[in-house]
Amino acid sequence: MRAAGSVCFVSPAWGEWSTPVEFGNEEIISSSVWILLVVAVGTLLVAIVTFLFCKRTGCWKAAFPQVPEPKNAFCGLPDNTERRKMFDIPGLICMMWWYMMLFHPLHADIQYAESETQESPIANVKMNWRKMELTWDSSKNFSKYKCTIMDRDIKSIQTEINFPLCRFPVELYLPLHKGVFLTIEVPNTNISKTFTFIPGGMNGSAIENFSCVIYHISLMNCTWQAGKDAPGDTQYFLYWQNSRYDEEMECELYIKDENGRNTGCRFQNVRIETEKAYFLVNGSSKDSLIQFYDEYIVLYKIEILTPPLNVTVNCTGDSAGCIITWQAPLTSHVENIKCFQYEISIQNKDEPKEQKKDPPVRVRNNRYEFQNYNEEKKYILKIRARGKNCLVSSNWGEWSEPIEFGQGKDHFPFMILFLIALGTLSVTLLQYCLFKRYCNFKSIFSPIPQPRDKLNASTDEDIQTEYVNLPKKGCTEEVTMVEDMT
Repeated sequence: MRAAGSVCFVSPAWGEWSTPVEFGNEEIISSSVWILLVVAVGTLLVAIVTFLFCKRTGCWKAAFPQVPEPKNAFCGLPDNTERRKMFDIPGLICMMWWYMMLFHPLHADIQYAESETQESPIANVKMNWRKMELTWDSSKNFSKYKCTIMDRDIKSIQTEINFPLCRFPVELYLPLHKGVFLTIEVPNTNISKTFTFIPGGMNGSAIENFSCVIYHISLMNCTWQAGKDAPGDTQYFLYWQNSRYDEEMECELYIKDENGRNTGCRFQNVRIETEKAYFLVNGSSKDSLIQFYDEYIVLYKIEILTPPLNVTVNCTGDSAGCIITWQAPLTSHVENIKCFQYEISIQNKDEPKEQKKDPPVRVRNNRYEFQNYNEEKKYILKIRARGKNCLVSSNWGEWSEPIEFGQGKDHFPFMILFLIALGTLSVTLLQYCLFKRYCNFKSIFSPIPQPRDKLNASTDEDIQTEYVNLPKKGCTEEVTMVEDMT
């Protein structure tokens, strides 16, 4: 139920609905019927096996000792055969009846709420989730009905109709894995019908952190993580539907982890439509039933735009500065160039990275004039795009390849002079080392004789002796001594 203000200073608008309470002639869902059928078959099998076991092992004799029969006067043998056959059949019937009595309270508990409460005129409620149509049968002719659909996030839609058919807008896009509440009411009466759609399966077994991204125009990747409480052998499968007019398709190229479990999917040739795409991931395991996960996603919102094309820079050197032009990024569903906003980043290449950079500039057209151009500086240009006021992703796309423009400082003359000086010094040092190792500087540069200094003869003689006193050839002289005898 819900409330609205009346007469007093309270908002007259209807408030939020209370938590749905189930009552009345609730129908048994198909899963309960299958459970009852399985229990019945299992009970019958247990009864037959128990009977055969007792019959073979002889436990009947220990539990029910037989009374000695009188001797048959006609045959002389105990007449036990026919009686034993008659006892076997009633015993089997009694045992089966006993096991069915164990099953009967379970069935009675499920049907108890139906048989005790007043029968509702609303029955055979059906929901077509593809068309978002709710239908039912009514044993009475009512002029008006109210239908309400609500999810776990308290997002609800109510419609009022004159016949037992409610059509909810298909744009509602309610995911079913969280559960959905449906209510049918008859105005001005106490007649209502409420039922809940809650997916089955083990809690915590559904996937987590599901996300998708579209890149390079038509490629899409979807990834997820296994449920925290999912069994080790759980395997997941992804199905998706681009629009309600398309057929559901299973993933063709799964992304697997080290254990071989599917944790993602790659799609090719993805077409972006204006409607939401439907994704469903279910799982299977030998140990338990796995909960499914579903989600509706607007494809253009998850697209990463490609960089702008044909980026060019034309610098004239005058007061006009540089003119930068480009083309819109490629997309599969938008051709209007006015649907994009661009962010232009121009940075000075010679400035250190630690220095504060210039903020980027944002424009809507495909042309920009850079006024602060300096010929002696070198710049780096990058551009990226995002959607604006159209069915294009509002997230910034990829940056274009960096483009350098501007002359910058001319270091070429200084480099030439530096190389010449370095080469000259290297050649000089090399010549010096070669002459010192292989040549005698005295033989190449002979000393010049100096004039004698009369004032300082000793010093001069020493010098002359040192430099002039050259080795002489040795000669032999014969001396004859003559002696006078007189």
